[in-house]
Amino acid sequence: MAAPLSAWPWEILGKYKYVLYGLFAGKIMYSRYQEESLKDCWFLHIFLLCALRVLMYQGWTCYCNMLFFTRNRLIVKKGADFKQIDKEWHWDNFILLQAMVATLVMYMFPIFETMPVWNKRGITSAIALHIAISEPLYYSVHKWFHGDYLFNSYHSLHHSSPVPQAYTAGHGTFLEQLLLTILIGIPVMGSFLIGCGSLSLIYGYILIFDLLRCLGHSNVEIIPHQIFEAIPFLKYVVYTPTYHSLHHAEMDTNYCLFMPLFDALGNTLNKKSWETHKRNRVESGKNVRIPDFVFLAHVVDMSSAMHPPFCNRNIAALPYYTRIYLMPFLPLSFLAMLIMWAKSKTFLYSFYELRDRLHQSWIVPRFGFQYFLPFAAQGINQQIEEAILRANRLGVKVISLAALNKNEALNGGGRLFVDKHPDLKVRVVHGNTLTAAVILNEIPEDVTEVFLTGATSKLGRAIALYLCRKGVRVLMLTQSTERFRKIQKEAQADHQKYLVQVTKYQAAQHCKTWIVGKWITAREQRFAPSGTHFHQFVVPPVLQFRRDCTYGDLAAMKLPEDVEGLGSCEYTMGRGVVHACHAGGVVHSLEGWTHHEVGALEVDMIDVVWKAALKHGLKPVSNIII
Repeated sequence: MAAPLSAWPWEILGKYKYVLYGLFAGKIMYSRYQEESLKDCWFLHIFLLCALRVLMYQGWTCYCNMLFFTRNRLIVKKGADFKQIDKEWHWDNFILLQAMVATLVMYMFPIFETMPVWNKRGITSAIALHIAISEPLYYSVHKWFHGDYLFNSYHSLHHSSPVPQAYTAGHGTFLEQLLLTILIGIPVMGSFLIGCGSLSLIYGYILIFDLLRCLGHSNVEIIPHQIFEAIPFLKYVVYTPTYHSLHHAEMDTNYCLFMPLFDALGNTLNKKSWETHKRNRVESGKNVRIPDFVFLAHVVDMSSAMHPPFCNRNIAALPYYTRIYLMPFLPLSFLAMLIMWAKSKTFLYSFYELRDRLHQSWIVPRFGFQYFLPFAAQGINQQIEEAILRANRLGVKVISLAALNKNEALNGGGRLFVDKHPDLKVRVVHGNTLTAAVILNEIPEDVTEVFLTGATSKLGRAIALYLCRKGVRVLMLTQSTERFRKIQKEAQADHQKYLVQVTKYQAAQHCKTWIVGKWITAREQRFAPSGTHFHQFVVPPVLQFRRDCTYGDLAAMKLPEDVEGLGSCEYTMGRGVVHACHAGGVVHSLEGWTHHEVGALEVDMIDVVWKAALKHGLKPVSNIII
């Protein structure tokens, strides 16, 4: 049974709790309709303050996840995983609670009806009340909540997050946040009661309070240690992210709200606080852990560019789809594309750990459409080459090329870089061998005929040659007889009869297994008979026009269960699922293979790579959408 006041009253509403903000919006509109002055409408100020607070926490969380800025200053060098993200999903409950409490206070105390916008005495009174009452009271209450009963019943929820981030600051039980509301209210209410209150005091105090809470939970050490060396007393006036992270790590020290002075007075100040803070600052960028494996991805389009964790952690923790409410931000995405095109270099996007190996995803700052611009090809290859050489300098063992980064027309599936730099120690992998294996193992054993588009591509060739060995008839759609004959001659003489060239989609109107390696339109899909299943390796995936057919997602595999620190979805993939070319690089790294996987696929390696993937705990994913 849950402890009293541990659950939130609106927990049952889930995401529909935001409807409660409609009460504030309704009151604002009513005041406007009645021609009341909006500057005196407290509902408007409460609503605006809630919005600013959400932006504050959102901004800090975005910063925490900007690994291209923060990776060397992380205190806990792990990622927030899906479990933590789900726990903290409703981190903003406390903002709604405090909005409701503020509304009650406005009705109960007439002193709030009229007030100045600014009163300089209010700053002094609020600081004095904060130091004299809020700080020591929070210290005492916080220490009590680390007692056995209160901790197990309430405070353990806050400490269940292994990687502190700004959202973690708001993650707690109803009782804890109610008490925190009282602590926030004391300096504000006290200032009004002695006649020093003002509108700017309310906004200023609450937003600075949130700023310091976010700072302490940011997991990024941004405060220079030189400040405390120059002014030693400051270390007792304001805490640091390192200081509060020690509390989360050891839990029996550093209980203060913002001022370590009270830990010093209560003899609970962690002796390692300042030494650890200095070490985190001095060693920033030194002794950096080198990844074993890097997945080199790229941006797909303007909409998916708003999917990374440094835009919104919660959105990134779900598979990508077009979200209507993000459409107004497309101009910002377009602006980011232009800046990235002009200035940006390959950057760190995310990371996770697998069996004590660090795996990272890097992003080439180019969007999908740019790969089809002839004049952009050289610049893109230069970005990819620089990323490979950087990985080689760092000591990365394997770098896998995603989607368009290994385009045959662009760089020969990575062959260009291996030929240009024959002494590379990092293994360059296109991962298409596992992609082919995933697609081939999705095809039922009783299938005797398939229709293949993109038939003369790297993947198409390998799939055709593999299937003809199994006695499956492959209708290869291609206009080039020369390229078809070249592939056909690679097959053994008694298998060549299973490879059939076709030049029109009408040839597949009786074939229910389509393997799509080239974009197909609604008109072209109409030639498929009812009940057809579309396997695909085309990026982006084809649009699903046929309701009487089924569509496979892009080839993918689920990472092993012991993956740690993974908290973002890879494009449209589900949680823990990665594209097969990503998984292919993971297998290459785990197996310790020393060869490059570039250029044409070795058909004989398809089964080898598939068995290795299963051996290491990667699982095939059946993503059939009806």
